[in-house]
Amino acid sequence: MIIFVKNPVVGKVKTRLAATIGSDAALQVYKNLLIHTHAISKNLSIEKYIYYENYINGHDLWENEIYNKRLQEGDDLGERMSNAFAKIFDDGYHSAIIIGSDCFELTGEIIEEAIGSLGENDLVIGPAADGGYYLLGMKTYHPQLFREKKWSSDSVFNDTHSQAVDAGLSIMKLPLLTDVDHEKDLPAL
Repeated sequence: MIIFVKNPVVGKVKTRLAATIGSDAALQVYKNLLIHTHAISKNLSIEKYIYYENYINGHDLWENEIYNKRLQEGDDLGERMSNAFAKIFDDGYHSAIIIGSDCFELTGEIIEEAIGSLGENDLVIGPAADGGYYLLGMKTYHPQLFREKKWSSDSVFNDTHSQAVDAGLSIMKLPLLTDVDHEKDLPAL
């Protein structure tokens, strides 16, 4: 399991949310999202990798005994996710999922369902209400799924799904959930 996180620094996280509620409040929302993501992932019986955006923090809420820590590599989100999947598969894993830390609605049960679905499907994807996705999983590395996208746009899920269909992959679609990107996303909490 790959978990992408940003280092929690005021003014650097949840910038679209900060535009309406302020940088300090957006940082607190992001810290709460990190706490939630930790809570739903900590006890899952799978190998877990935290991929930090800027620097690896050896002394944060992600326990070193539970979470392997790595740094994201690449120029955009697609390249960073692609590189993380490539590294995981190079390490010998036979399937992998990736999540971010933006979804209060995500549960451990949904993650377990996603992992289990890879026994029968090539790909699992969790669509987000904003047009992106909150989870992506695969049995083998498919780098094409990270190319030709306008990241953080409302077409990411549809573009990814279309590429997977075009590649002949069997796909499990998870429930639609809401990522927290804007103030309007907060009442759903």
